[in-house]
Amino acid sequence: MLLSTVDHLTAQIDKLGRLVARTLEEITTPPGSTGAGDEAVAVSARTLAEKLDAVPGIGPTTAQIILAEIGADMSRFSTPEHLVSWAKLCPRTIQSGAKNTSGPAGQGNLWLKDALGKAANAAARADTFLGTRYRRIVKRRGHAKTLAAVARSTLVIAWHLINDPDDSYQELGADWHRRHLDPARKTRDLVRQLRTLGHQVALSPTSA
Repeated sequence: MLLSTVDHLTAQIDKLGRLVARTLEEITTPPGSTGAGDEAVAVSARTLAEKLDAVPGIGPTTAQIILAEIGADMSRFSTPEHLVSWAKLCPRTIQSGAKNTSGPAGQGNLWLKDALGKAANAAARADTFLGTRYRRIVKRRGHAKTLAAVARSTLVIAWHLINDPDDSYQELGADWHRRHLDPARKTRDLVRQLRTLGHQVALSPTSA
C-alpha cells in the first residue's frame, strides 16, 4: 500500500511538472519588449526562469514562483521600486507631526515573500555579492531585517532580468563592497564605533 501511494504521488508530481512546463511556454513577455521592428519577439517564461535561476539563492522552483506571482509583463511596474513597494518589501514610514518612525511593511503577496525569503536565506550563505550584503547588514540590523533587505535586492534583480529579456545576471563578486569602499566613510564608521566603546580617537595621516 505504501509503494502504491508513492507511485500515485510520483505520477501526480510528474503530471503537475508537465503542466508547469506547458504554462511557462504559454506565459510570454509583451510583443516588442525585446528587439526592434520585425525582429521584436516575445520571450517565454521558461526562458526567463532559466535566467532567474542564475541568481544566487534562486532555484528553478523559486524562479517559477516569482514569475507566477509577478508575471512576465513589467510594464505594470514602471520601476523596480514600484515592484518592491507592491510586494511590501520596502520600509514603511509613519509620520506623526514632526516625528517619523518606521513601521511594518505590510502583508503583501505571501507566496512571493515566502519564495524570496527562502532565496535570501540561501544567498546569505553563499560567497557572492548578496551573501556579502547579508553579512554586512546583519551586524547592525539583525537576521530578520537583513533577510528582508536581501530579498528586496533579489526582487530588484528579477525586475531587471524580466524587464529586459536581453539582460543576463552578472555576479559582482563577494569583494565588490571592498573594491568600492569609501575610505572617508569607513573611517567615520570606525571612529564612531571606538567612541561608543569609550575611547578618545585622534587621527593623523600616515607618511607617504
